Amino acid sequence: MTKCQVCFRHCDLKEGQTGFCGARIGLGDRVVASNYGSVTSIALDPIEKKPLHRFFPGSKILSVGSYGCNLRCPFCQNSEISWGEEVKTFADTAETVEPEQLVRIAQKYVSERNIGIAYTYNEPLVGYEFVRDTAKLAHEQGLKNVLVTNGTASLSVLEEIGPYIDAMNIDVKCFSEKTYDEVLGGSLPMTKAFVAEAVKIAHVELTCLAVPGISDDEEMMREMTGWIASLQDKDGRIIGNEIPLHVSRFFPRFHMTDRAATPVADVYKLAEIAREKLKYVYTGNC
Repeated sequence: MTKCQVCFRHCDLKEGQTGFCGARIGLGDRVVASNYGSVTSIALDPIEKKPLHRFFPGSKILSVGSYGCNLRCPFCQNSEISWGEEVKTFADTAETVEPEQLVRIAQKYVSERNIGIAYTYNEPLVGYEFVRDTAKLAHEQGLKNVLVTNGTASLSVLEEIGPYIDAMNIDVKCFSEKTYDEVLGGSLPMTKAFVAEAVKIAHVELTCLAVPGISDDEEMMREMTGWIASLQDKDGRIIGNEIPLHVSRFFPRFHMTDRAATPVADVYKLAEIAREKLKYVYTGNC
């Protein structure tokens, strides 16, 4: 039995056993990514769709997803490739693309204002080895690498991929340890630690989806933005108020189709509160 070190779960995996995320498997005395090179989604997107508003605005980026996730958000917008019964189908039918192939595809779209590759759609860090290998090659070809993640990963994973990542959008789901644990199946302390280190090595923007009853509390927003504003760069300088935050409107999805969309006025109010501490606050889906 071998212990996975990617996230706080530390799944103990027997030979051939798959971890909680659905993307890591025990193999001898190692844990490997069963989704390595398995591409379920690919598109040339505006960089603002990641969302990144202060990183090469107006450009495009080749966005690539695989399968698997280590959270269990009931409002998941990509459940087909993240978790649930459909993931196995995607795992069995995904196209295999080697890092070299993906870099060539990205290069082909440079003439269409593509600046590089974004690892997104599912949770890319459950298969961080593919991100690491592809991002390294992309950098060698002068391309940018963008990571869109829930930040539920160990700092050792960040250390491996960090040298090759230029920008990240990290999803801070809410600011309650209890909700992270009981509703999302995650770890707020791990996500906070990941964010705190990520801002030292790359351009980082954060996203909070304003879900009614989960992440739309005004005091929670004040607490979260106060923490963001306190973040420091690698030299110990406080730079948190410069970190962009995207406050997005929730629409009924997945296991939360019985809940109404977040009122637009509530999203705008949360954004106003965030601006008390942060310089760059954007609203989405309004």
